[in-house]
Amino acid sequence: MANTTESHPNKTIAVVGGGLGGALCACFFAKHGINVHLFELRPDIRNQKVVKGRSINMALSRRGRDALAYINCEDVIVRNGIPMRARMLHDLKCHTAAVPYGTKPEHEIISIDRRILNELLLDEACKYPEIKIHFQHKFVSWNPENKIATFQNKSGENVDFEVDALIGYDGCHSAVRAAMMKTDSVNFSQEFVESHYMEFCIPPKNGEFVMEKNYLHIWPRHDFMLIALPNQDKSFTTTLFLPLNIFQTLTTTDELLAFFQKYFPDAISFIGQEDLIETFFSSKPLPLVSIKCSPHVSTNGDILLMGDAAHSMVPFYAQGMNSAFEDALVLFDKLKQNNFQFSTAFFDYNKTRIHDVHAIVDLSMYNYREMSHLVTQTSFYWRKKVDNCLYRLIPNWWVPLYTMVTFTRIPYKQCLALRQRQDQVLKLFRLTGYSVAGLYLLQKLATFVIKPLAKTPIVQNILPRFAATK
Repeated sequence: MANTTESHPNKTIAVVGGGLGGALCACFFAKHGINVHLFELRPDIRNQKVVKGRSINMALSRRGRDALAYINCEDVIVRNGIPMRARMLHDLKCHTAAVPYGTKPEHEIISIDRRILNELLLDEACKYPEIKIHFQHKFVSWNPENKIATFQNKSGENVDFEVDALIGYDGCHSAVRAAMMKTDSVNFSQEFVESHYMEFCIPPKNGEFVMEKNYLHIWPRHDFMLIALPNQDKSFTTTLFLPLNIFQTLTTTDELLAFFQKYFPDAISFIGQEDLIETFFSSKPLPLVSIKCSPHVSTNGDILLMGDAAHSMVPFYAQGMNSAFEDALVLFDKLKQNNFQFSTAFFDYNKTRIHDVHAIVDLSMYNYREMSHLVTQTSFYWRKKVDNCLYRLIPNWWVPLYTMVTFTRIPYKQCLALRQRQDQVLKLFRLTGYSVAGLYLLQKLATFVIKPLAKTPIVQNILPRFAATK
């Protein structure tokens, strides 16, 4: 039996979606003594040999880790992953170069297999007597007058559950969102990007990793890329992101091998030629979708959309899972502030969260260009040097965008605003052509102007409020 804090045994919530976010959110409610019905359309993945669906590795960072820590399972999750401290870039000549994520030892992200993480969270949910998990239950409808959620079980029968509220954590094709859109005015946008993805595996060789393990490996090729994330079994989950029209031109073995020989020559030996061919021609390129909707709460305040159901994003900032986990942290801040009155807390959550998650959806689209193209440009490295230099000199005044997003809890919208201010400051630096002289001038500005200013009484009163968000 897991420990709970204050108890609300008279309240019952339905969480639709037993994936990563839904399983975690169920544990949040149960921790506070709230009864939870957790519904999942699929069978229990812990009993399946093969699980269909997305399997891109998860990259766990600060926001997600804080959410896991809330239910006391951060350590066990981290132990099942591999820390990645930098990007390892592979060029066309098979040379590699490491680009650290941050400037501190703790600036690392954890690579973990999606299935392993989901199984661990389901195991955690099973520790709470307040949680009842219903597999192979399809959401059918919500009756707001009687507060009844109807599901279809694996026998095809409709089953009713009386609950106080409904949480939709059921992914980008959310049935809960679809039901809410039938009765409420919901703004909705969906964008499929040009790139599709296909997953491969780089197996271990002689029982060891074939590449350096503590890195996110990237083969950036401007309009497309290949990435590889390490696993504890010493393999790498490897994903090709490629425009669909290029996928469609690779119709023969010779065309596939010629393409990889031209753009990813070292990856052929890592994956293995036979496995590369077999996987490519037995798989289908999968689409990537970006979704925004507004509001996230129903008019009656009895339905709340969270995770991908509210804000699905492309995976290039590795914030899809982390933002979905952070959703639960933000929600429970609002629940505590409102004495666990669901509707009031849901409305407050919507006001607080909606602009932040829209910001990370946009940032995720931008980061594809950074990973596939900008990392090959000299200006990218100069900007990174400038950011890191100023961060070391004036950490309370200047935090690189990636650091803010990945290694702090600064709200996403604020991350975007701070980055825009930094861009204004750096206009002067860009006029110097990203030169050593420009970097020298910025160092002097930080050392002799901004840093002394930070010690004045007025600014000292402001800094703690900023630092508290980290």
